[in-house]
Amino acid sequence: MANGKWKVLVVDDEPTNLKLLEQALQDEHQLSFSINGQKALEVARKVHPDLILLDIMMPEMDGYETCRQLKADSRTAGIPVIFVTTLGEVRDEQQGFEAGGVDYITKPVSPLIVQARVRTHLSLYDQNRVLEDKVRQRTGQLRQAFQKIEVYALDSIYRLTRAAEFKDEDTGAHIQRMSHYSAAVARRLGLNERVIRSILYAAPMHDVGKIGIPDRILLKPAKLDAEEWGIMKQHTLIGGEILQGATAGYLRLGEVIARTHHEKWDGSGYPKGLKGKAIPLAGRIVAIADVFDALTSKRPYKRPFSVPESHDIIREGRGTHFDPAVVDAFFAITDEILEIKETYRDQPG
Repeated sequence: MANGKWKVLVVDDEPTNLKLLEQALQDEHQLSFSINGQKALEVARKVHPDLILLDIMMPEMDGYETCRQLKADSRTAGIPVIFVTTLGEVRDEQQGFEAGGVDYITKPVSPLIVQARVRTHLSLYDQNRVLEDKVRQRTGQLRQAFQKIEVYALDSIYRLTRAAEFKDEDTGAHIQRMSHYSAAVARRLGLNERVIRSILYAAPMHDVGKIGIPDRILLKPAKLDAEEWGIMKQHTLIGGEILQGATAGYLRLGEVIARTHHEKWDGSGYPKGLKGKAIPLAGRIVAIADVFDALTSKRPYKRPFSVPESHDIIREGRGTHFDPAVVDAFFAITDEILEIKETYRDQPG
């Protein structure tokens, strides 16, 4: 609509017909004219009319083909097309509707009929546009609401999983860092966004099983003996049991990660000694994220390694501790990893 008037494109190769339609519509509508199909396509893309009156019997490109091309172009596909023609057989009307037309007016035209049909279809077109605008608005509102739910859900996951690790001196920042590291590596590996989001949500649950480890072992400042280390390893199985049977996809993935993030590429990890691609990819991804954050973080029993030192340790573990492809993806996004590290750095105190 322009200047309070609906925009109508009239297409006909006969000047007399163009004049008749102009006289019928000029008082209520802003008109554009074309004398052939190709020109009509160009004008429609430029002017964006609200409705098109289209003759069928035209040279070079007839009305049917013109309509098909209009409907095939996303810029003009939504414009209603009324065929205006001398063809009056049922099969002609059927062909017009199959091409994408919404109505059919036979010549010689009656100005009153043309005006009535145009008003009807413009009214329907307006109602459809209003409805589409409302749908877009509601969709946007739902999307915003879902995004808020996602933020709140992730915050809840961080807080609840921190409870399991709180005794171990791990911080909420550690959980945030390693989950974002994991998502970033997953994206670099080419996983789809749905899986990436699931990894972001599931990764914080990797050590949830520590809640079942006795304090005398979990908090011991010295190196664990063989018996104690055997008990500590059980946190992977405990975590898997806590999450087992969940219905939510990210919780099921959390179970997989809890059970497998300490497995190693060469089969020397725990709890099952899985090797290579027998280790689920999510577990292989979280393994490198968790180790990098542990290396670069301060703990009561160790100083933080520098980033270069930590990188060297991870490189040494390529093909033994870590999946080589995951290591390569990790180093390919070094800047992003360091940005995450800075964004979620530990607060002093």
